[in-house]
Amino acid sequence: MLKFDIKKREGLARVGVIHTPHGDIKTPAFVGAATRATVKALTFEQMRKLGSQAVLANTYHLFLAPGSELIREGGGLAEFTNWDKPTFTDSGGFQIFSLPQVKLTEDGATFRSHIDGSKFLMTPELSMQTQWEIGADIHMAFDQLAKSEKHDDMERAMERTHRWLERCVVEHEKLEKEYLEKGLPEQYLYAVVQGGDFLDLREQSAKFEAKMSVDGYGIGGVFVADGMGEMLKTVCSILPEERPRHLLGMGQEPIDLFVGAEHGCDTFDCVGPTRLARNGALFTFDGRMNIKNAKYTHDFSPIVDGCECECCRNYSRAYLHHLFKVDEITGKVLASIHNEYFVVNLVDRIRESLENDNFQEFKNEFLTRYYKNGGRV
Repeated sequence: MLKFDIKKREGLARVGVIHTPHGDIKTPAFVGAATRATVKALTFEQMRKLGSQAVLANTYHLFLAPGSELIREGGGLAEFTNWDKPTFTDSGGFQIFSLPQVKLTEDGATFRSHIDGSKFLMTPELSMQTQWEIGADIHMAFDQLAKSEKHDDMERAMERTHRWLERCVVEHEKLEKEYLEKGLPEQYLYAVVQGGDFLDLREQSAKFEAKMSVDGYGIGGVFVADGMGEMLKTVCSILPEERPRHLLGMGQEPIDLFVGAEHGCDTFDCVGPTRLARNGALFTFDGRMNIKNAKYTHDFSPIVDGCECECCRNYSRAYLHHLFKVDEITGKVLASIHNEYFVVNLVDRIRESLENDNFQEFKNEFLTRYYKNGGRV
C-alpha cells in the first residue's frame, strides 16, 4: 500500500507527504503534464530547476509511441527520461474516448491511432500491463469518459468504470506479484471517481471505490471550477482520508487549485500552463497577459516583478514580445518556464498557507487580485 502521511488538516484540506520509490511528494503539489514523456517545450532539467516534484505521462500516447516495451527496455519511465523524481501515468481513457469512432464494448474500447490509423483494443487488463511496463510510481485505472452529459449516459459510463476498476485491481495485483518477485520496485494504483456534474453519481462512485483495494484516487471528468467545490466536498468526505487524491486535468485557472486543495485534493496536473504559454498567454498576479500585444514592445520589465523563474530573472517583456512576433521557439520555451514555475510555486504557497494557518486569507487576497479584471491584464 502506498504510504501517505498527513501532517496537518484544515477542514477537508490537508498537508501531507506521498512516499514513492522515486522520492517523496509534499502535498498539495502541482504535477507537470509530461504527456509524451516530456513536458512540452521543457527539458526535465528545467522542470527540476523550477521546482517540480513529479510528472504525469499519458498511457495512450506512450502506448502508441514509443511503446511500453521500449520504455521498459530503457529502465522504466524515470530512467528513460532521466527524471529521478516521482512519476504518474493516467490510463489514457480520456484521450481514447475523445477520439472519433470509438467502439465501446464491455471488453474495452476499440480505437484507431491518431498517428497512422492503426486499430487497437484497449482493455482494463492491457491498460494495467502497459502502465506496469512504463514503470510509473502511480497508475490510474482505465475508466470510461461519457461523451454525453445526460444523467443516464453518465450513470452507464460510471457503472462501466466500476466494473473495469474491478478488473484493473485483479490485473494490478497479479502484475504486482510478478514484478516484486523479480525484485522490481513497487507500483501503485489509483481508482478514478466519475459521475460528471451529478452529485448523486459522484457520491455513488466514491462509495463504491472507497471499498476497493486501491492506493489512492483520481477524480476525473471535471472541466470547469463552477460547481467543483460542492462535488469535491461530496466525494472527498466519502473517500478514505488516509489515501491520497489526485484532481485530473485541472490547473489552467488558479481558482481550480485553491478550490481543489480546500476540498481535499492532494495533487493536480494540467497541460494548460504550458499550452497557454506556447500561445503567448502568461500568468501574472493580476491575471493573464497576452505577450503578443503591441503595448509590450517597449516594456523592459520582467513578466512578474520578483518572480524567481529563469525567464523573469533574465529577460524582459519586450524581448519575449519580440520572440513571439518573429515566431522564435525560444519564446515558447521561456514562456513555458514562467507559467510552469508560476503554477508549481502557487501550489507550494497554498501548502505553506495551510501549514501557517492563513489559507483563507491567502486565497482571498490572491483570487481578488487575480480576477479583479476578469483574470486578464
